[in-house]
Amino acid sequence: MKRPRIRAKHGPEFGIQNDVVTFLKNRGWYVERMIGNMFQMGIPDIYCYHKQYGERWIDIKNPVQYEFTKAQRWKWPQWEAAGIGIWIMVAATEEEYDKLMHKPNMRDYWKPKYDIDMDALLEEMDAWDE
Repeated sequence: MKRPRIRAKHGPEFGIQNDVVTFLKNRGWYVERMIGNMFQMGIPDIYCYHKQYGERWIDIKNPVQYEFTKAQRWKWPQWEAAGIGIWIMVAATEEEYDKLMHKPNMRDYWKPKYDIDMDALLEEMDAWDE
């Protein structure tokens, strides 16, 4: 008989997120973890503010394997168009921290497969029924 797989309480990004939160706080950032619910899907993991550097929306990704959720693929381009930047961090290191001093890097992690024109796809699917 096959044993049921026990799901971990936290995903692989949880440890990275803890490390990043501590790392930022140690450098004078006010850090607020964003706990999403069904009405807040797609919100980045962390909102933070620094008196000198301003505010940042940060999402933590696993450097080995990551995907953007459907909500992120839909919402983040809208935020980007409105002038709201999203930074991706994959570790609590000086190299990753340096990313926060440059333009938002969400597009550096954007995969070509995310560039589906949903309106065109839905129109095409509607045409199949005719």
